[in-house]
Amino acid sequence: MPHKIGFVVVSSSGHEDGFSARELMIHAPTVSGWRSPRFCQFPQEIVLQMVERCRIRKLQLLAHQYMIPSKVEFYVSESLPEYFVPYQAERFRRLGYVSLCDNEKTGCRARELKSVYVDAVGQFLKLTFHENHLNKYNIYNQVALVAVNIIGDPADFGDESNITSREKLIDHYLGHNTEDPALEGTCTGKSDYISPLDDLAFDMYQDPEVAQIIRKLDERKREAVQKERYDYAKKLKQAIADLQKVGERLGRYEVEKRCAVEKEDYDRAKEKQQQMERFRSQVYEQLRLHSLVDAELVRRPPDLPLQPLAHSGSPRHQQPALSRPREDRAPESLRAEPFLQEKPPARPLGPPQPATADQAPPAVDPHFRTHLQAVPYDERPLPATQKQPVAALEPEKSDWDSSEAPRGAATGEPEPLTEKALREASAAVDVLGEALVAGAYSKTWSYREDALLALCKQLMQMPTGAPKEELKNVLRASIFLVRRAVRDLVTPVFQASLKLLKMIITQYIPKHKLSKLETAHCVERTVPVLLTRTGDSSARLRVIASNFIQEMALFKEVRSLQIIPPYLVQPLKANSSAHLAMSQMDLLARLLRDLGTGNTGFTVDNVMKFSVSALEHRVYEVRETAVRIILDMYKQHRAFILEYLPPDDNTTRKNVLYKTIFDGFAKIDGRPTDADTKAQKKAATEEAEKRKKEEIKALQGQLAVLSEIQAGVQPGKVSASFPGRRCRPPRQTHGRLALCIFCGERSESFTEEGLDLHYWKQCLMLTRCTCCRQVVEISSLTEHLLTECDKKDGFGKCYRCNEAVLKEELPRHIKAKDCNPAKPEKLANRCPLCHENFSPGEEAWKAHLMGPAGCTMNLRKTHVLHKALPPGKGPATTKSGTSVSKVGSKIPTPKGLSKSSGRTYTKR
Repeated sequence: MPHKIGFVVVSSSGHEDGFSARELMIHAPTVSGWRSPRFCQFPQEIVLQMVERCRIRKLQLLAHQYMIPSKVEFYVSESLPEYFVPYQAERFRRLGYVSLCDNEKTGCRARELKSVYVDAVGQFLKLTFHENHLNKYNIYNQVALVAVNIIGDPADFGDESNITSREKLIDHYLGHNTEDPALEGTCTGKSDYISPLDDLAFDMYQDPEVAQIIRKLDERKREAVQKERYDYAKKLKQAIADLQKVGERLGRYEVEKRCAVEKEDYDRAKEKQQQMERFRSQVYEQLRLHSLVDAELVRRPPDLPLQPLAHSGSPRHQQPALSRPREDRAPESLRAEPFLQEKPPARPLGPPQPATADQAPPAVDPHFRTHLQAVPYDERPLPATQKQPVAALEPEKSDWDSSEAPRGAATGEPEPLTEKALREASAAVDVLGEALVAGAYSKTWSYREDALLALCKQLMQMPTGAPKEELKNVLRASIFLVRRAVRDLVTPVFQASLKLLKMIITQYIPKHKLSKLETAHCVERTVPVLLTRTGDSSARLRVIASNFIQEMALFKEVRSLQIIPPYLVQPLKANSSAHLAMSQMDLLARLLRDLGTGNTGFTVDNVMKFSVSALEHRVYEVRETAVRIILDMYKQHRAFILEYLPPDDNTTRKNVLYKTIFDGFAKIDGRPTDADTKAQKKAATEEAEKRKKEEIKALQGQLAVLSEIQAGVQPGKVSASFPGRRCRPPRQTHGRLALCIFCGERSESFTEEGLDLHYWKQCLMLTRCTCCRQVVEISSLTEHLLTECDKKDGFGKCYRCNEAVLKEELPRHIKAKDCNPAKPEKLANRCPLCHENFSPGEEAWKAHLMGPAGCTMNLRKTHVLHKALPPGKGPATTKSGTSVSKVGSKIPTPKGLSKSSGRTYTKR
């Protein structure tokens, strides 16, 4: 059974520093491979020696992305001349050559993996590289090879015909009929079966440690099958499939870590290393739980170059598999016809390879076989075809699609349609012909692209006098193929489908004067699929799809039909992808600017309902775009927009999005926003504070003069100016009785000390703050707690009663809704003690706080009642337990001399 053959590099014609041919002995995603000297002479040669004389079955080459030879020749030999110099060409037998693509289609960003099937015996293999393909990146005209792989069987006994005869004879006596059709498609039915674990693609894509585990598990699986332990074999098969995905992911992490190291981004490198270890530990733990691995299997293999391998009976060996680089997704060739074989070999059997974006056409077509017979033996090329690289596993693809590999050397016609495809596309086959539809259904993307471009050219050349029915049939068949191609993962095919669709709508239908029904058919059949592509994981495809939908909606043939706008205002699904939701919102915003809401399919109703629902979407970009759309709609329709939004109040403005929306409305209307209003109030408050400070400063000067006069009139009395304390309002006298400027009470006891005591304990218009112990006017108590108090940070304002409530109690207070709602300031005053609303105005405060029918919660009223009590009754006490009749210490009055200032008074 063929397996991987180890080899060493014997010699090479030259190499650039750091890119020796010995690098070819190592298979790893970050390996540099061999690179020829700069401005070298061609051809360049490399000679490999295999570990044993063998029968070569398959050769694989991984080319560089831009240092690409135009042709590579293969030679095989049983031995080398002495000292290897000079090489004797007659000692090498030429097998043929393969041509490599110039890679222009991918912009030199993909590496081509070329596989060729041969049948030759020898121990030495010579590779001859011819002149390079010219491109802007290869400025030194070099050629390079990233990796080479040899697959074959031992050929130590006799020639290959004897080996084949011996194998058939053994199979005959053992009862294994290789011609039995029941064995077709199984490993045991094919002597030339090549394990996918020996393929170069497996080595380049897999993490080495995981690849070793996969090979061990594969051996166990084969042993389980031999022992007829099918349940265990099934379990191992599933584990191998899962581990291949794990190995690919770890391989990508390794590449990202190496890139970070090269950029000296060591934090990211460490992060990737830790990510790899965590992921690896989780996977191994799962395998241990299912008893699939032991400690021996999870030991990491040494990071050493490939060594020559001794042949064992098993097609698997202990060579560590290597990780797959994300940057090096390369097209890999499928099976090709072996050299000088009349009959193409059967396809490799066993576990399928990872799904590819494309498959190549049949190995060799009749035209190619004729070419082989027409040229001399030494000039015959080795037949090889290509397939595209495995699709990327990341949710976000790179800018170039992994399936955008070069067309390669595929020749001939597309493969015939399958029965399923014939049934599905029967109508299109009847109209367009089987050859063109077969190209559109081909597994090779270049055939699909060519079929669409050929159809586009065919439609442009159709004569104007053709029957209408025939024109309609051609159009509908074309739209059928366009709809299929729009779903294609390959960017060139997708772009070709859009080119064809645009030509049909803007040229084909107007040219032949078909009805609007045909245009509507084109749009309705393709727009839903195009909208789906706007959620593609590839950013490039998303942009292409979105731009085309916008362009198509502006076609004069489509705009009047008003078909596309209703698709864009359909509610976003909760399980839709973030990319799809963002693309739909972005398209809606752009088309609204281009089309507006007048007879375009967009209405105020459908746009606003969609936008308001989008404000609840989980993706921030969607919500942000919805806000922008609502503001754009308000610029055009003003008051109609407010019907779809909640009222503009404090509750609604707690939502940041609605606050942004209403502030945006204010800016559009030229009104001050909430932030502007607060800034204006703050500025006005600061200005008022400044004026009050100036007044206080002037009054302090007056008080100082009065104190000096008083001291001169009464020489033995202590000065009442209280140096270092806050100034107090002057005593105002009416005749001989002093007057309290707050409650209006007159008393002979209102000396400086008596007036202080009155302010501190007795004035019915004042109260003490329970938090900072300052004396404030009751009318300004709420404002004091929210803005001036030392504990103001612990209070919040209830939006119902407009009073100050402790923040820890505020949620329960609001939820209970037990408070009495406040009225606007112009309609009523609000008492912070009894929480009642009463008539507005300054005099109303006096009536409420001092009148018998007024505030019931003003504790200072007890002081007035205490004076009227008969002898023997004890003095009333305040809520804090302090006797209101107790004379306190000297108490300075506060800043601010006017009654309406609402200032505070602090006990010193």
